[in-house]
Amino acid sequence: MINQSFVDAAEELKPELIGNKVSPARVVDVVHDSEALHGWKTQHASTFEELQEQRFSKGDSFVLDFGDHQVGYLTISLQSVEARADAPVRLKFIFGEMPCEIGESFDTYEGGLDRSWLQDEIVNFDVVPGTYTLPRRYSFRYLKIEVITPARKFKLAFPDVYVTSVSSGDLSLVAPLPDHVPADLREMDRIAIRTLQDCMHTVFEDGPKRDRRLWIGDLRLQALANYETFNHYDLVKRCLYLFAGLRLEGGQVSACVYEKPEPAADDIYLYDYSLFFISTLHDYYAASQDRDTLSQLWPIALEQVELALLRLDARGIVTDDPSWYCFTDWQNDLNKQASAQAILIYCMKQAVVLAETMGQREQAAAIQGYVEHVSTAALNHLLNERTGMFESGEAGQVSWASQVWMVLAGVLDQEANGALLDRLFEEDPVIRPMTPYMYHHLIEALIVSGRKDKALEQMRAYWGEMARDGADTFWEVFQPADKNNSPYGSNLINSYCHAWSCTPTYFIRKYFAGS
Repeated sequence: MINQSFVDAAEELKPELIGNKVSPARVVDVVHDSEALHGWKTQHASTFEELQEQRFSKGDSFVLDFGDHQVGYLTISLQSVEARADAPVRLKFIFGEMPCEIGESFDTYEGGLDRSWLQDEIVNFDVVPGTYTLPRRYSFRYLKIEVITPARKFKLAFPDVYVTSVSSGDLSLVAPLPDHVPADLREMDRIAIRTLQDCMHTVFEDGPKRDRRLWIGDLRLQALANYETFNHYDLVKRCLYLFAGLRLEGGQVSACVYEKPEPAADDIYLYDYSLFFISTLHDYYAASQDRDTLSQLWPIALEQVELALLRLDARGIVTDDPSWYCFTDWQNDLNKQASAQAILIYCMKQAVVLAETMGQREQAAAIQGYVEHVSTAALNHLLNERTGMFESGEAGQVSWASQVWMVLAGVLDQEANGALLDRLFEEDPVIRPMTPYMYHHLIEALIVSGRKDKALEQMRAYWGEMARDGADTFWEVFQPADKNNSPYGSNLINSYCHAWSCTPTYFIRKYFAGS
């Protein structure tokens, strides 16, 4: 279901990317260390200036450390030494966001996603000396270069190597934090901003290394962080128009869209993600006061409410059967029924605000009626009065996600919500949050329930631990108790710069940077 006028509006908002030349900071060795994260660490080998004086032959290799996470295009200068280049130079490039991607062989990869996402290339350079820019965009901090040839008369020198790092996020527009903010929060804020910046291109990408798509779950959180930092409203607006213009045949907002070779929706429908179109539009209007965009996109948001309500059973509970999928978190054992019920309430409350803003009082009243109906159903059928916990699915599963989302939905009052979260931490159900995406919602729930100190403690324990483990940008997946966790079966394929992990800057700047 394509609305070409919306797609055209999105294309008119496509931003120019800002380029920044970055040279290697040093040359390193990547060595195995069983105590290091994923079993690999780097150690200083030499300066880049010293490497520029070296001469290389077949079988030689080196690893460049660019000092921080980069997303961009590699330029390399090659020079023949001791003799004229009488054959093409063949080099192998391996790009890594983390040392494990340099230390481990990609040839042994057996993960659940395509091997083609791993960043390695073999490239022939026909004319030497010469300066070349590789055509693909890479996401990395570390670059390993292996010399496959020359094999005979001449040797090879590397007079220059650099990356042109690109983003649509202008760091000069981000206000500094007040001086009183503690050092660990300042570092967390810096890493989160870099995460967001490296995911800001012609759309808000979910990750610059892998997928490189516009997912609405990531967009919603990126937009919140953006409003506290870059204030790039047009980029959010472009993404909203893409989702509105490229819906599925039933009218649902797709979970993600592609930009190239032409804008197109994926066929993935997620119950919660389509509802988050409402939430993203609500937050965009609250930040920008762009009434024209709200007026154009409100009918799409309203339709998502209507479509979501079709999934309710006679009790007013979201039907849980094999015919649907709700994301919520990368947690295979999580039953999603209760969290989906809460997300429906959460987004309908935001739809009420939008309807009232549009002056559509009858629609607002109708949606509010559904809010009350679905909230009452949750209390009557999902809340175990004996334990005080919300249960999900036929087995009555108790999970962190169900409690967190019911808090965010405001089914209970603030005092009861705070008590629910206190019980959650005391009882610690085994179905725990698995990703920064779910941890974001935990932090938000603690804050809205008046547990700011606990929220800050959890931020320091989670994102702070990532920072202590050497994160340049925050990661797609992180489990402090199992740091080798991967939903895809391999650490090599994990995204180590991931959109949904950028929200510490949102929390710090909105809730914790005040005097």
